[in-house]
Amino acid sequence: MDTLIQIAQILFILSVLVILHEFGHYITARMFKVRVEKFYLFMDAGFSLFKKKINDTEWGIGWLPIGGYVKLSGMMDESMDTEQMAQPAQAWEFRSKPAWQRLIIMLGGITVNIILAFLIYTIMFSTVGQKYASTELSQKKGLMFGESGLNAGFKNGDKILSVDGKVQPKFNRMIIDVLLGDKVEVERDGQKQTLTITDEQKSKILGSEGKGFMMPRLTEIYVDSIVPKSESDKAGLLKGDRIVKANGQSIKFYDELSTTLQAKKSDSIQLTVLRAGKEILVSSKVTPEGKIGFRPASQDKEDFIITNKLSLLQAIPAAVNESYTQFIYNIKQFKLILRPKTEAYKQVMSPIGITQKLPTEWNWEFIWGFTAMFSIGLAFMNLLPIPGLDGGHAIFTIAEMITGKTLSIKAAERVQTVGMIILLSLMALTFGKDIYAIIAKNFF
Repeated sequence: MDTLIQIAQILFILSVLVILHEFGHYITARMFKVRVEKFYLFMDAGFSLFKKKINDTEWGIGWLPIGGYVKLSGMMDESMDTEQMAQPAQAWEFRSKPAWQRLIIMLGGITVNIILAFLIYTIMFSTVGQKYASTELSQKKGLMFGESGLNAGFKNGDKILSVDGKVQPKFNRMIIDVLLGDKVEVERDGQKQTLTITDEQKSKILGSEGKGFMMPRLTEIYVDSIVPKSESDKAGLLKGDRIVKANGQSIKFYDELSTTLQAKKSDSIQLTVLRAGKEILVSSKVTPEGKIGFRPASQDKEDFIITNKLSLLQAIPAAVNESYTQFIYNIKQFKLILRPKTEAYKQVMSPIGITQKLPTEWNWEFIWGFTAMFSIGLAFMNLLPIPGLDGGHAIFTIAEMITGKTLSIKAAERVQTVGMIILLSLMALTFGKDIYAIIAKNFF
């Protein structure tokens, strides 16, 4: 059931984004009297789930949920319709229109994506409010780090003051800043220190804990769940137990317990727990990995959340700023992907991978927030100057406006072929990686 909810969410989000993106192309094409032959949600390779022709346009739903398209008369696109392009140009065709009109049509989908994000943020900020996890509140008692974070030079209890000289008030965004930045200023034992995060260290962080490599420091260590047949299970640790001592030493933070466990690999440990108001001793073996097999209860995230209630007039500039900021983060993340030593390219996910990360409960606030963020991401991706994407078409159109020269049909065909090979190769790699990860997780 949980998986079905995740699938339903990604299909809803993709449907909204694809329909509105393609509508941006459709409405601008119709505005300049270009004939739209097809308007499809999802790809109809081989066959379609539904189709109906209304006037000159065939409206349909494809079976492959990886995008969608509009087919414009007289345009070299994914259909590779060279036969039509070999015929004399007609007044209703895309190729017959002035370059500036064709450019507007090409950028129509991107424009709608940006407008959609702006509208969603405006509505959300003026209704449920502008919500974010506060950096100040999240690290009030310091931060704790996973193994990759500790290896990068962080220490449990550090407070991050700035990244590349900039203070970030939003905690979730600050985590991303650390992965995208180079110099991190921390407060450690009352002193300021500057850490330099290398690409190799970022690679290890991204390949292990990811964004979870740092989190608010857990206090009052309660057992949330026990891994079946684990050392904790064998030792008699119970859900609800509060761990207060390890080998007779008081434990204040969860990371202190983790450090003790790492020091006792393949050994044993004696825990003092509070159960029903009484102290009980529990002796457990420690695995070679420094684990005993329980999950701690996380702190209530609401303790760190700040909600700014905005009026409609306040929400409009805030939505513009949020849309712009999201676009800038897409640029920064793309730069990170292009740095081979970070191996960030390995973290690129297909819709299958994204589905695995979605919540297992239907939450409209999350869905619309994710849709807005994804919409900006889709706009950025389509702006990339890759043949086959809107940005690729736009680059050649701009070049034509500057030089006055157009690509020949043969050259356009070659460019489109190269673009399709690039896009299909990238899709095959990302889909294949995510499918393999699911298989490995469930069967190996």
